Amino acid sequence: MIGGRSSLRAAVLLAVLPCLPATGCARAVDGKPTAATAATTPSSAAQLSDLIVADVPSGLPRLPDDELDPPAGAKSVDDIADYSDDPQHEHDVLEGYGYRYGWERFWGTGSGPMTGVFVDQFEDRAGAAAYAQDLARNDARHYGAAVHENPPDLPGGCRMLTVDDADAQASLGGPAAMAWCGHGAFSVSVTSVATSLAAAEDEVRAVTKEQLDRLPP
Repeated sequence: MIGGRSSLRAAVLLAVLPCLPATGCARAVDGKPTAATAATTPSSAAQLSDLIVADVPSGLPRLPDDELDPPAGAKSVDDIADYSDDPQHEHDVLEGYGYRYGWERFWGTGSGPMTGVFVDQFEDRAGAAAYAQDLARNDARHYGAAVHENPPDLPGGCRMLTVDDADAQASLGGPAAMAWCGHGAFSVSVTSVATSLAAAEDEVRAVTKEQLDRLPP
């Protein structure tokens, strides 16, 4: 079983976000929406990046990949394994899933609302689906929340949870929602920390649907 990547990444971002535009130690970048073009399956992380959503409905500015620590952007199997307390075990599990590469992108303005998108590509559909399922299960355990399978307004096979526990919200920086979907050879995960659960859920649903639409079937 793989570790909860979005839980770990959210914790990392909490340490980074207070150091964003307001304090001058990072700057937001403008995301320009582009038409979804999913004609061919990417053969590299760089090609995968062209299929990642460019902006989010909440209007949050995109954060520069290289000004987060660890950086967002292209991800290898070693990068993902390093999120774990046991990288070697995690590496072996990811290879068993057929992990190829991934891409992360984040939006935020400092301490407060944040949206993150994680898209990972696998050798086949089975590996992508198993990875998404494991992430959902582990984050549910981490936050003590129930996972809702096939939630309304998302495609079949997706999972979603909301973080409404006060302590868990404090650890994330506010009310949060998360979704995980397997889509062909891709796993898509979206996390939103917002001013309310309703706002977080709306952001996650909209971003997840757009991201799925941008990927090859």
